Amino acid sequence: MRVAKEDARRFLVARQLLAPARSVAGGPDAVLEVLRRLGSIQIDPVAVAGRSHDLVLHARVADYEPAWCDELCTRRKIVEVYNKGLSLVLANEFAKFRVHRSYRWQKVLDDNADVAKRVLERIHAQGPLSTLDFERETGPAKDWFGAPMNAVRAVLEAQARIGELGTARRDGNHRYYDVPERFLPAEVLAHDLTLHEQVRHKMLSRYRAHGLVGARGLGGIFEDLAPANPDPRLPGFPSLNALREELVELGELVPVEIEGVSGKRYVVRDDVKLLEAPPEPPPSVAFLPPYDALVWDRKLLASLFDFDYAWELYVPPHKRRWGWYVLPIVFRDRLVGRIEPRIDAADRVVKVLATWWEDGFEPRRTEGFVDAMRDALGAYLLFAKANRIDWPSKLSTEKRLFGTAALTA
Repeated sequence: MRVAKEDARRFLVARQLLAPARSVAGGPDAVLEVLRRLGSIQIDPVAVAGRSHDLVLHARVADYEPAWCDELCTRRKIVEVYNKGLSLVLANEFAKFRVHRSYRWQKVLDDNADVAKRVLERIHAQGPLSTLDFERETGPAKDWFGAPMNAVRAVLEAQARIGELGTARRDGNHRYYDVPERFLPAEVLAHDLTLHEQVRHKMLSRYRAHGLVGARGLGGIFEDLAPANPDPRLPGFPSLNALREELVELGELVPVEIEGVSGKRYVVRDDVKLLEAPPEPPPSVAFLPPYDALVWDRKLLASLFDFDYAWELYVPPHKRRWGWYVLPIVFRDRLVGRIEPRIDAADRVVKVLATWWEDGFEPRRTEGFVDAMRDALGAYLLFAKANRIDWPSKLSTEKRLFGTAALTA
C-alpha cells in the first residue's frame, strides 16, 4: 500500500482510539475493549502524573478510574506478562505470551543457578513472595549503575520473563511472584503452542499495539523478542526477519509505504480498510505518557508528525530541553505540544509545571483547541481525584485560556 502522510496520521490516531480521546465507554469493560484492540499496554511504576498504563487508558476510556485496572487484575481478567517490557494483556492470552525460552534472559538463570533453584523452591512451598521476602544475594551481573545486581531480583525477573513465574498480586510497586498454575485457571494455561508460534504472536502483537511499525522497530519495539537473523547458538529459535516475512506471506501483515517517510512500514490485516479511508479526527485533546505505543517510534514521530520527542528521565536536569516526565499533547491528528503535570494527592491539586507548544502552533488561534484542551484538563482532574489546577506565573496565558472556574469547581 502507498499512503499520504495525512492519511497515515489520521489512521494512527483512529487506530489508537484517540479520535476522539476518552471515547471508549463502559467502565471496566472498556479497559478490556482497549486491550482487545491494542493487544498489550506497557507498565511503568513512576506515578508522578499517574501510572503509565493508567495514563494510556485515561486517554482512551471515558471517565477512567485507575481502580478499574486493579479490579480487573484481582478478578484475573487481565494479567502481567513480558511483551515490550512488563505489560498488561487479557488473561485468556497469557499462554501465547508465556515463552519458556529467552535468548537473552537464560544467561541470568544460568549465571545464578543456585539462587534460581532456591527461589523457586521457596515459592513452590510458601506461595506468593516478593523480593522483600528474600535476603539480598549478589551474582556476577551488574545493574544499570555498575553496582552488583541483586541476584534474587534478577532471577525473579528472568523467571517471570519466561513464564516460570508470574505476578500473583501487588502491594504498591512490590510484585508478589507465584507459579501461574496457582493463580490462573487451567483452561487459560492449557494452550499447546510451539516456541515459534509464541514468538510470532508476540511479534504480531507489537505491530498491533502501534499500528505502523517498520522492519527495524526503533525504540526497542522488538527488544528481548528474538535475534534479527538465525543464530547457531540458539537452535530452534526463530529470527525476527524470518517471522516478519512469514507474517507477510500469511497475510497477517501488509507492507506500507508512507509519502515522505523512509523505510517500509507494516499494518495488520484487520486495519487495512481503516488505513484506506481514515476518518477526519474531531477536535479532541489527549495527553500521552512516555510508554504509550503511539510514541514508541521516535523516528516516525519526527518524520510523520514533525515532532521531536525524548523522554528525559535519565537526562541531567541542566541538559533537559523540557522536563523529566512530560506528556505529549495530541490534538486531532497532530502532536502540538507538551505538558508537565504533577499530582499532589494530599492537597488534591494538579500542578502544571510547564507547557511547550510546537513552533507555529498558537492555541488561542487554532479552531476547537481551547475547548478541547479544557475538556482534557477537566478529565485529567477527575482522573487525578483533584479539584483544582495550580498554574505557575510563567503560564499566565495558559491559565487565562484553560484554568477557568469550570475546571476548579
